[in-house]
Amino acid sequence: MQRLNVQRPILLALAAFVASCASERPSGPGVSEADAHTIIEQALPATVVDKPGWTDDIYGAFKAQQIEPTKENVCAVVSVIAQESNFQVNTAVPGMAQIAWKEIHTRADHTLIPWLVVKAALDVKSPTGRTYSERIDRAKTEKDLSDIYEDFIGSVPLGHTLFENHNPIRTRGPMQVNVAFLKQTSAAQSYPYPVKTSLADELFSRRGSVYFGVAHLLGYRAPYPRYLYRFADYNAGQYASRNAAFQSALATASGRPLTPDGALLPANGDLGSTESAVRNLGDRLNVNDNDIHSALEEGKSPDFERTTVYKRVFALAQRAQKREAPQAVVPRIKLQGPKITRNLTTEWYAHRVDGRFQQCLKKR
Repeated sequence: MQRLNVQRPILLALAAFVASCASERPSGPGVSEADAHTIIEQALPATVVDKPGWTDDIYGAFKAQQIEPTKENVCAVVSVIAQESNFQVNTAVPGMAQIAWKEIHTRADHTLIPWLVVKAALDVKSPTGRTYSERIDRAKTEKDLSDIYEDFIGSVPLGHTLFENHNPIRTRGPMQVNVAFLKQTSAAQSYPYPVKTSLADELFSRRGSVYFGVAHLLGYRAPYPRYLYRFADYNAGQYASRNAAFQSALATASGRPLTPDGALLPANGDLGSTESAVRNLGDRLNVNDNDIHSALEEGKSPDFERTTVYKRVFALAQRAQKREAPQAVVPRIKLQGPKITRNLTTEWYAHRVDGRFQQCLKKR
């Protein structure tokens, strides 16, 4: 078996990693609190209401997580907020009631509960004095709807069955942070503010959404030469752009077409196309199926870059195309959800936020 020369790809990956860290954590003295407040205030759009409040919450998130509030990092956060909510903390969502009723119909079909039974349960008076149906019809914001779901799940026996104790309002607040992220991040352990109800409910607040939004966007190290890939990750999940680059390199090395969506393993536990393609290269990589699966399980951590599978796939790709394989690729994902009515993709999202980011950097 011909020996792989992996030294150069490793050095290239290390160089990209160092470059990405340098762009986000500058050398020398850190940014002072006064300078940080100035940077944040200048980065905020002129139309933002309560600039001092936004400035304090953004700075508080950086300080609590020990992330340097450089102009680049601040502009990245401001650009995501502008894209996600235009700095509206609890903005009204057009057609919120219709979205809610559609979700309830979907859940009823999924659980095989007759609609007449569901409708009867929703016509029961809720803790506010109105029926759940009346509250749904009057819902304007995600917080309104979330409160209805929580009351329904907690008070009506059918609510547990219909929603399986799972509030369907998953992305929350001005940075639209997913509730699932709370279980993945160590930032939850050092949340600096009093929790009134739960961390999931804190995401509806400005300070909570900004805190965890900063953690999602900047609270991890990745081998990215541009913030564009962090914006893609914010939409698709941390390390999705790195994983999409691995899938692209894998397609080159194996000669098998793969969609670089950043998901290395399917959620249902089946053998996915990425793992199948790596297994097909098993002999050339000198790894077994267990090693391959274990490596792909690290797809949501920085450790994946240190696996033999990762290094040798990139080495094979470089040999196949006689040039360096990119360490980051924007994932190809079509966005779906009850609030999405247009044909949007992660690529569209990343470039949209990156455009705002570039404009922010140009401000004096």
